[in-house]
Amino acid sequence: MKKSSRNSSWNFRVHLIPLLLFPLLVSAQSHPSANSSTNGKSFSEGSAALQRGDFVAAQASFEAAVRQNPRDAQARNALGFVLLSQNYAAKAIPQFEAAVRLKPSFVNAHVNLSTALLRTHDLQGAIREANAAIRLAPNEPDAHLALARALEASSNINDSIASIRRALALAPSRADLHDDLGSMLVRQNDFLSATSEFQEALRLNPRLATTHFHLGVLQFEKKDFESAENHLTQATQLDPKNNLAFAYLGRARRELGNLSDAIAAFQTSLKLQPAQPEILDLLGQALQRAGNPADAAVAFRELLRLQPQNAAAQNNLGLALLQLGDGDGAVVAFRAALQIRPADIGYQANLGAAYLQKADHAAAAAEFRKALVSAPNSQLLHYNLGLALKLQDNLPEAVAELRAAEAIDPAQPDAPYTLGVTLWQMGDADGAADELRKAITAKPDYAEAFYALGTVLKQQSKSKESVDALREAIRLQPDFAGAHTTLAAVLRQLGDTQGAASEAKLGARLAKEKTDLQAAVFATNSGRRLRNAGDLDGAISQFRAAIQSVTDYAPAHFELAIALRRLGKSEEAAAEFQKAAALDPKLVAPQP
Repeated sequence: MKKSSRNSSWNFRVHLIPLLLFPLLVSAQSHPSANSSTNGKSFSEGSAALQRGDFVAAQASFEAAVRQNPRDAQARNALGFVLLSQNYAAKAIPQFEAAVRLKPSFVNAHVNLSTALLRTHDLQGAIREANAAIRLAPNEPDAHLALARALEASSNINDSIASIRRALALAPSRADLHDDLGSMLVRQNDFLSATSEFQEALRLNPRLATTHFHLGVLQFEKKDFESAENHLTQATQLDPKNNLAFAYLGRARRELGNLSDAIAAFQTSLKLQPAQPEILDLLGQALQRAGNPADAAVAFRELLRLQPQNAAAQNNLGLALLQLGDGDGAVVAFRAALQIRPADIGYQANLGAAYLQKADHAAAAAEFRKALVSAPNSQLLHYNLGLALKLQDNLPEAVAELRAAEAIDPAQPDAPYTLGVTLWQMGDADGAADELRKAITAKPDYAEAFYALGTVLKQQSKSKESVDALREAIRLQPDFAGAHTTLAAVLRQLGDTQGAASEAKLGARLAKEKTDLQAAVFATNSGRRLRNAGDLDGAISQFRAAIQSVTDYAPAHFELAIALRRLGKSEEAAAEFQKAAALDPKLVAPQP
């Protein structure tokens, strides 16, 4: 089946710009201080609140200070700063403009105004204010930093780097300036120099969260995933509100094969910023790989809410629904994907697979035929069409399609295996045996092919050869109930009654276990559908029935835990999550 995934490479600087533009303090001098020319109570209270990081209280106090003295440039700058710190750039701009109008020589107000204008994408205005600050204070590093950021946003990278180097010449020990320079060098693909700047920034300030983030992203793009995970972990610890750091951390962990921690990182990123289509996509795919198609479907549905015309998301939703046994829902999803991208052969093939799951073999065959018009040399499409025709009992046409699939890719084992079984059904035991041997040659550990070959050889009265094939099937798959049962019959023919009795007993036990597992899977799928429909009590009943059939069926414990948590039964849910994780470590409890 075709699985959709979007391009995993993110533009480094595009995602870093917001972090570089949103410093809490433009500089130490930007901070309203007790030495300000404003000595009113409101201003002092605002400064104290700002020191505590209480922006709401600081805003209220500085607003009071401005009301008390509208011509106080320091109060205007302080209020603008607090608004800017809360991402209210448009509201901050009038305050900074008033500050520089009241006090034209106010350097920090010009710098802050440049930053605010940059956030509102007024690049010319940002450059103008930064230059004004430089004219007033040519030795002020933050004025050059403000100009560098405005020039960078204007895609004038060379002049931007020159400005940041001037800032560094004035303040070589400022870690944030080395961090900015490193980010700008990344824009020029000078990764070696960028890495050197980031490392210098961390030498000067090992706790600079943005640098750990930037270096982590750079290492990720260089495919040094262990180093990336190390820096990104530190970035998230130092700045727990950086949703992009958690997003990249999830990607690094996914590349390292740590799916459970990757899922947790993606979920944290989305909790901080829900409207992230790419992270929803990555989360959904990670959940699918971790064996949790139910939550994967939730992620893909949220992605489709944000991007209704995302064909890949519709396709991936369909795949998740197929995993859940929801053939009807999968058909709807694949049809929606095809409506957006009608020429996509993979989506067409997946739609056919959904019809196969629904046992609508005629509709499945029709979809595979449509796809073959555009891809006549697709081995998979010929194979799937052959399978659909076989299930319709149209054996001659099935044989033709399976032979076509085999001719396109002789090394693929499923086509000769299915062809062998089909020929056996048609009474051609010799042809069946030949095809099954081809399947085994292509896949020496193909237990089902050894079993089928053993069954055909039994029918041909080649008992000893049959025993060899059946024993190999059992060696490869010890819980293969059918192989044990058939072997018992062959041994009985050979006069080995004791061996036959032992195999028959084992086969019967395994068959019961298989039946119980099928019942557990059915009950769990039914419970998921009831839960998604809002019937939590009915869902819980089905999950408990599944556990009664197979006590150690991990998905039933996991789904039961989710339902119990939704009912507010936290302790019971935690116990079920723990059981599920013990049985299958890939099943990680989703965040509440």
